[in-house]
This record gives sequence, structure tokens and C-alpha cells, in this order.
Amino acid sequence: MKKESDRRKVLAVASGGGHWVQLRRIAPAFDGCETVYVTVHSSYRPDVGGQKFYSITDATRHTPLKLIHAALVLFWIICKERPDAVVSTGAAPGYIAIRLGKLFGARTIWLDSIANVERLSMSGDMAGRHSDLWLTQWPHLAEEDGPHYKGAVL
Repeated sequence: MKKESDRRKVLAVASGGGHWVQLRRIAPAFDGCETVYVTVHSSYRPDVGGQKFYSITDATRHTPLKLIHAALVLFWIICKERPDAVVSTGAAPGYIAIRLGKLFGARTIWLDSIANVERLSMSGDMAGRHSDLWLTQWPHLAEEDGPHYKGAVL
């Protein structure tokens, strides 16, 4: 039997709404891992049962001071948790987490939102280029160098 400290630690990060729903839908992929969730709504805490949960400031490129605050809190979370992998479905908090996770040597996965039918999200386009695995949920948006299409979550 594996000890808690032997399990891989996954930091799962998403904004609210559809991003959070999609992150929760892929949660079975984290079975066997210690999963730490980060999102922008403390009201989502019950969704993860007894797993670690952090709520951060909701921020976008239009709220730069809040974005800086969110980045500092994410930096602290990553320093504290030391994840082996960072997974995000978007948006701004996920981009920041992907970039910081890479700095700390974590493997990174970006799954762009299914809502982005015509083109990738801005954060997805930016984060994907820094991710170890970059996925889209639309086959027509897939490219040889990424993002890759492996199916849809919803």
C-alpha cells in the first residue's frame, strides 16, 4: 500500500463556471493521486469532498491588480504544495498556475474550454505553448504541434 507521501500530487486549477465544471468532469483521471484544487469561488469547496481546496481572487487581464494578487497567492500555493503536475481548464488562474508550475519542475496539462468553438481561448493559446500536454476539445482546432484533440469533456 502506498503511503500518502508516495502518491503523485496534482494541482487542479480552474476559474468558475464552465471551467470548473470541466475540471471536475476530468477528476476521475486524478484517482490515485493527491489532488489539490484551486478555483475562484469558495462556494465550490463541497464539490471536492475532503480534498485540499484553495480559493483565490477572481481576476482577468482587465483587472491587473487582482491578477497580480492571484499570481502571488498561486505562487504561495505552489511553493507550499509542490505539485508533481498542474492541470487546468482555464482561464487566467490556470495560465498563471501552468507558468509557475513549470518553474517548479511540475509537468503541466492545459485543456482548453469546450466553449471555444471557433478558436482557442487567449489564455489557452498562451498557456498551451508552455504546457507539456496541450489539448483542445474540438477536432478542427487541433494542430500537429498542439493543441491536440483526444475527445471532449462535456
